[in-house]
Amino acid sequence: MPSLTNTRSNVGHRGLVRPRRGKLVAGVAAGLARRFGVSPTLVRILFVASMLLPGPQIVAYLALWIIMPKEERI
Repeated sequence: MPSLTNTRSNVGHRGLVRPRRGKLVAGVAAGLARRFGVSPTLVRILFVASMLLPGPQIVAYLALWIIMPKEERI
C-alpha cells in the first residue's frame, strides 16, 4: 500500500498546480502548460488571442487562479 506522503508528492508533480517559478501574473498559464506538456508562451499567446473572441476568458482565468493550488515547497 503506498504511503500518503508518496501519493501527495506525485499528485503535486502531475496535478494542476501553479508553479512558484516561471510565472508572470499568477502562474495559471505556466501551470496549464506544465500539466499539458506545452510551452507557457504558447498558452499565454492563445489566451491573449482568445481575448478577441466574446466569452468569459477573464472569469475563467480568475477562477483558475483561485481554484489551482500553489506548488508545494520541497
